[in-house]
Amino acid sequence: MKKILLIITIAAVALAAVMGTMTLSSNSKSAPNADTVGLAQFQAWKADQYDKMIAANVAEEKTAVKQTVRRTTTRSSSGSMNSVSSHPAKEPETTEKKGWSKAAKGTVIGAGAGAVLGAVINKKNRAAGAVIGGVLGGGVGFGIGRHIDKKDGRY
Repeated sequence: MKKILLIITIAAVALAAVMGTMTLSSNSKSAPNADTVGLAQFQAWKADQYDKMIAANVAEEKTAVKQTVRRTTTRSSSGSMNSVSSHPAKEPETTEKKGWSKAAKGTVIGAGAGAVLGAVINKKNRAAGAVIGGVLGGGVGFGIGRHIDKKDGRY
């Protein structure tokens, strides 16, 4: 019985290998599939939009270059001196908010407080109380912190 199973398995593997090579060879000889989804048209449109965006950015940069002139006057005992300097205007930098968000702080504080309260409340099994309290406290703290973040405009 074992010999028959072995022979059938070997035959199945050999048949699969032959069928695999037949499909590979037949696919390599056939013509490539036609673009039925419109991928080529989409890629052409995307390239066109990219070119338009680049052209618009170049035009903006040419008109946005402004120069400021700063005049300083210094007086000394022998006379006065005027100085003119030309500097390109600096664009305001966008400040990235650093540090923990209110949601993250609320989660940590809530989880800690919940774990302590859960352990205190559940006197029979303090570990289970701490875990349940930590999860519930963390969820409540996250919700409160997320609400504050939305009010501040962070999200």
